[in-house]
Amino acid sequence: MNSPPPAALVRATLRLQFRAGMTIDDATALVPQFARLGISHLYASPLFAARPGSTHGYDTVAYDRIDPALGGEAALTRLADRLHAHGMGLILDIVPNHMAVDAHNAWWMDVLAWGQASAHATWFDIDWHDPDPDLHGRVLLPFLDRPLPEAIVAGSLELRHDGEGGLFHIHHYEHRFPLCPASYAGLLAQVDAPGALLAAFTTVALRDAPGAEADSALAALRHWVATQRGQGAMARLAILHDGCDPAGRTRLEHLLAVQSWRLACWREAATRINWRRFFDITGLVAVCVERAEVFEAMHGYLFSLYQRGLVDGVRVDHIDGLAAPAAYCQRLRARLDALGRLRPESALPGAAVYVEKILATNEDLPAAWPIAGTTGYDFMNQVSAVLHDDRAAPVLDRLWATCGPDAKACGLIAREARAQLLAEGFVAEFGRLTRLLATALKARGEDGTPAGLQAVLEAVLVFFTLYRTYFGDEVVQDHTEDGAALHAAARAARPRLETGLEPVLDAVMRVLSARPEHAPAACVRRAEQAFEHLTAPLAAKSTEDTTFYRYGRLISRNEVGADPARLGLTVADFHAGCTARARLHPAAMLTTATHDHKRGEDSRARLAVLSEMAPQWCAQVSEWFAQNGAQVAIGPDRIDELMLYQSMLGAWPLIPFASMATREAWCERIVQWQTKALREAKRHTNWLDPDAAYEEACTVFVRRLVANGAFMAQMEQVVARIAPAGALNGLAQTLLRLTTPGMPDLYQGCDLWDFSLVDPDNRRPVDFGLRHALLEHTNSFDVSAATWRTGQVKLDLIRRILSFRARYPDLFAKGSYQPLEAEGADRDHAIAFLRQHDGFSLLVVAPRLPLGMEVQADTLALGRDMALRVAVAQHAGPWHSLLGAAPVQAATPFTRGQVPVVCLVHDAGGRGLS
Repeated sequence: MNSPPPAALVRATLRLQFRAGMTIDDATALVPQFARLGISHLYASPLFAARPGSTHGYDTVAYDRIDPALGGEAALTRLADRLHAHGMGLILDIVPNHMAVDAHNAWWMDVLAWGQASAHATWFDIDWHDPDPDLHGRVLLPFLDRPLPEAIVAGSLELRHDGEGGLFHIHHYEHRFPLCPASYAGLLAQVDAPGALLAAFTTVALRDAPGAEADSALAALRHWVATQRGQGAMARLAILHDGCDPAGRTRLEHLLAVQSWRLACWREAATRINWRRFFDITGLVAVCVERAEVFEAMHGYLFSLYQRGLVDGVRVDHIDGLAAPAAYCQRLRARLDALGRLRPESALPGAAVYVEKILATNEDLPAAWPIAGTTGYDFMNQVSAVLHDDRAAPVLDRLWATCGPDAKACGLIAREARAQLLAEGFVAEFGRLTRLLATALKARGEDGTPAGLQAVLEAVLVFFTLYRTYFGDEVVQDHTEDGAALHAAARAARPRLETGLEPVLDAVMRVLSARPEHAPAACVRRAEQAFEHLTAPLAAKSTEDTTFYRYGRLISRNEVGADPARLGLTVADFHAGCTARARLHPAAMLTTATHDHKRGEDSRARLAVLSEMAPQWCAQVSEWFAQNGAQVAIGPDRIDELMLYQSMLGAWPLIPFASMATREAWCERIVQWQTKALREAKRHTNWLDPDAAYEEACTVFVRRLVANGAFMAQMEQVVARIAPAGALNGLAQTLLRLTTPGMPDLYQGCDLWDFSLVDPDNRRPVDFGLRHALLEHTNSFDVSAATWRTGQVKLDLIRRILSFRARYPDLFAKGSYQPLEAEGADRDHAIAFLRQHDGFSLLVVAPRLPLGMEVQADTLALGRDMALRVAVAQHAGPWHSLLGAAPVQAATPFTRGQVPVVCLVHDAGGRGLS
């Protein structure tokens, strides 16, 4: 059961972001275009019902229906039919970790209405035993715009009745908080409601739980409220509980006091919240999918869609947020396998399961997860790193060191960010973990003072660099990597602890590494899971959402899944990663762009060129520092200024600004990125308490730069120098994504050049009409390269190779991966390998460090002879180029005057290459 499933027939996916202008029927119309490109599966963002107005779908409110805003199941059926007509399938992004805290979430609202008596009380990760007396048995709702007493006095809490559902609610702007029906008898007595209705709700109060009596009483209430007398009574109740009036304020306070929730200002979320969120987003509540009944409720409709052939695979969002990822994957795999036998004969075989998982350097996916692989962040890191010149690190470090006292080493910045987030963003979660560990230690006969335990935990968490361990999982599995990571953090933390805390550290390590097969006490398991639930969001927020915006040495390496401290990767190490993937997860997803990336794939590829000209780049930046007059005391400071120049350079368009309007639109994108970057960095401003003066100063600086003709001309000159090499880097990473072991994923719109910035910029609508028109023109690869600024050369590369993958899928799904040695003085400029299967050989040679190859600005062709040979065995008969290029010698693939992107195929059986 723990072995990976047979690879499903997934050749290539196209990730499509629904909502924000893209409906399911819109996608259906695009299917022929995707099929022509060579896509085998559409890879959809979440489609289940989400919070009204959602722009992404990760704020799910119900798992039992396709979102009506997208077209509902009828539209999904039409999409599936069109996909099947083209031999294609659908992979659906699912969100088992969390749901939206929203009035449209019936499960959540039931918990708020009935508290622990709700059938869903254990479906969400709520601490019903919080030691705070005011929260014991209650849920904190930190959604008020000010402290509760002030909100009451301001009259921003209004009592209203929902005529459709029958419940009373407290309204606070867009929020609705349901009142428990057990409190309705006292409410209705204040307005002389009918005696029978009062009697019915008295019975409800006695039961203090949902059931037939409550349903009957609510039905009677709805009926009475629909009358003129009832409507008048509701109006009087609202007045009687008006917080602007002293008497009304008292009544409202008494009413709130008897609910199963407590209202609080949004600022109290970090310090008091007693339920698990998605990261630090208070609008998303964690779901206990490890409970069998919750798993069934969340997946029942999905399984129905799969059984009926409407869905063919899944992508699991944020797998590390689950309490037991291995158990979840095994349960999901088993159900899909069982249902596979019931699918229509016309349905595609297999059910690919991909998981969104951030892997650290040298970290492997747990073997106990029966999945196809990750969604590709690991590959995105590897292919980006191998295109950087690691020899530039010392030069770039010297520039970085001139940027002020905050320009520290990346590791130190990350540790400081973790400490800051523990002290400010995750105070409640840290407090809960400390309490659970204290209980676990006491149960094991070990002890430690609260202050000592906090000091030990903080030190360990600051030095723990993985997303999480898996000791708290339910599955017996190999914990070698878990233990190594945990004890590495302990070793780093030990010298920083006060004398006498070493025994506490050792005791904590024993608790956190307890294995399920050793039957640890329940309190130990809870402590382990609390630790693992904290390290994942702490890693994400401190690295991706803080360090990436504080460390500006070269921001092309500040990407999800990457370690910015590691500038480059050797070709040998890149091959090692591909070889490992071929052995362990040959069907893993390969991506270079996602809806969560920090900057577009071709923006990163362009910025990578700076590592080849580090001295010149540093000189240019120093000149800009001197001439552009940033007011360091006002903003931006040197770090923010350095990151701004890089972002402008990476997002600079290949086609000159057509008008002042287009330049202004580009400027607005940069300003939007900068504001988000400044707040994420949390150095001068942040999301909770924005420093308007600093942000405005930075915005003014950007606008002044864009209005400065001399500066814009200098920026244009830098772009002109590096853009051709950057484009070749972009083609190289595309070629490697399409041909190395794994399954290539294409993010929407990235079949042309992608110079996007962080979301929401990377989720802008895509011009699919333009792409359709370009697909209609089939030029030779060299002709497309001669107009490379349009992006058609990238589209042509993708179309040609995906078309070949469609004709010979086994070469990629089952073929071997053989790294090839590059020889000669220019050997560092090539990444070469063979894929072989059933007599077919595919030779791939991708360019690397292209600035030194003297790439021609107009054609991307080599401007000099290359001292480069590839150690490939002789084959009888010719090699054929998939790119339709001029004849190429396999052993000397890079020829002066040709675009150095090589993909050759040889058929030993002489079967021809149709």
